[in-house]
Amino acid sequence: MKTLIGSVAAALSLCMVAAPAVSQPERPAEIKLGMSTFMTGSAAVLGMPAKVAADMWIEEFNAKGGLDGVKLKQTWIDEGQGADKFLTEYRRLAQEPGEKVMVSAISSGYCGALAPVAEDLKVINILWECSSEKVLEGKNYRYVFKTDPNGTMEMVAAVLHLLEIKPDFKTLAVVNQDYAWGRDSWDLFRDTLRALKPDVKIVAEMFPKFGAPDFSAEVTRLQALRPDVVLSTAWGGDLDTFLRQASQRGLLKSAQFVLPLADSSLERLGDAVPPGVIVGFVGDGYFADPEFVNDPKAKDFVKKFKDKTGFYPDFGVYHMVQALEAITLAYEKTLKANGGAWPTTEQLATTLRTLEYRGLSRPIKMREDGQAMQGQLYGVTLEHSDYPFPQVGELVFYPAELVSPPVGEISADWVKTLKPDMLKSTLIHRVGK
Repeated sequence: MKTLIGSVAAALSLCMVAAPAVSQPERPAEIKLGMSTFMTGSAAVLGMPAKVAADMWIEEFNAKGGLDGVKLKQTWIDEGQGADKFLTEYRRLAQEPGEKVMVSAISSGYCGALAPVAEDLKVINILWECSSEKVLEGKNYRYVFKTDPNGTMEMVAAVLHLLEIKPDFKTLAVVNQDYAWGRDSWDLFRDTLRALKPDVKIVAEMFPKFGAPDFSAEVTRLQALRPDVVLSTAWGGDLDTFLRQASQRGLLKSAQFVLPLADSSLERLGDAVPPGVIVGFVGDGYFADPEFVNDPKAKDFVKKFKDKTGFYPDFGVYHMVQALEAITLAYEKTLKANGGAWPTTEQLATTLRTLEYRGLSRPIKMREDGQAMQGQLYGVTLEHSDYPFPQVGELVFYPAELVSPPVGEISADWVKTLKPDMLKSTLIHRVGK
């Protein structure tokens, strides 16, 4: 019996010696980044500055040596070509041989479609811009990460700021784009508002199509209804067009406008936006934030971007930079943990899940479900500005832990449980005070 046991043990020992260890991949010649943004259509006013920022950032990063000598090489997909062509291009890039990370997309609809594709292909995808919380909630993805905030954070903070600025309003109307983000963001805002101020009457819900060239019907209806508050989570060219037409008829002065994504439009719109409009930054990246205006890293990037483009960076630019910072930091940390051996995709994904990083504003921490915890900055347009377009002041920072549900909870359910006492939270920070 002892002989038999000894023979089995010896055989097992030989098998263990012969079994190959899990090997690290060879160091690649380059890291391919499959990146997408809107390069055509009305949304390109948000998409193209982010592309310029990415190309600038990558060029400088590579010039400094890249990732331990390995350079980044980006390939771009235009989200303006339509869903079918976009997904075809996405699949093609995601399945190319070699080391790669996908950095996609702006559109919430596209993000919802590509996430399961990335998961199936086992390729890491960084959702760098889209806001819909539904992309990640309840999905348990291994390879999909969101390095910017989601719509829950943005909308809960928007309601909190509205109630601080104009607590006694009675009526509200909404004008949102008719697609995933426009519908989802309105649901979150409405249900948060009902939880915190249930006596508000919603007098109109308008959803013009994405890319609509004219908003005269919506403006006329708002003039007739005369709501106390007008919400629009629109962005890009759609928001520009809506605000220009509303401003021409004096609407922005006769109602309290709440524009959670207006940061990207202010420089183009100039004096069409009067003082007192509530503006959000889809996170906390603002070139004129007094707490970061002299931060060396932020100041240097803002100057370089302004010199190259003639414009100041908007929230899309900030989101792109923090996505690239997260990717490269994850590689650096994993390389260090591996003693210099090149990481596997699994190892990189594990690092990303607990990553703490910083773009050009306040530190961000990745949550175990792949969602970045990034606070929200809100303020109001000022009467006097140091710039030839509206500046935003009276800034308030709402930390992510206040405006997002715990891991595993669904936002649509969580916002209905909110209580008015959150308005008095000591976590709320008045910037510069």
